[in-house]
Amino acid sequence: MSTQQTIDLEKALSDLEELVEELESGDLPLEKAMKKFEEGIKLTRNCQSALKDAEQKVEVLLKSAGGEEALEDFESDDD
Repeated sequence: MSTQQTIDLEKALSDLEELVEELESGDLPLEKAMKKFEEGIKLTRNCQSALKDAEQKVEVLLKSAGGEEALEDFESDDD
């Protein structure tokens, strides 16, 4: 995010979770729900951008001295 303001990823994710809960409740009028949805889309895009930037930084750090990437597939414990 070199040209954009860096975001606090954890806060953005927390805000996104709150938005989803509000939308799932079904208690919002349509106009307000649409505004919340638009806000959620913006937060999602910002989070994706921040994660992509972090991934690129990690790839640079993991490059071996010979110029080959030394990346391995990530295996989550959530499976």
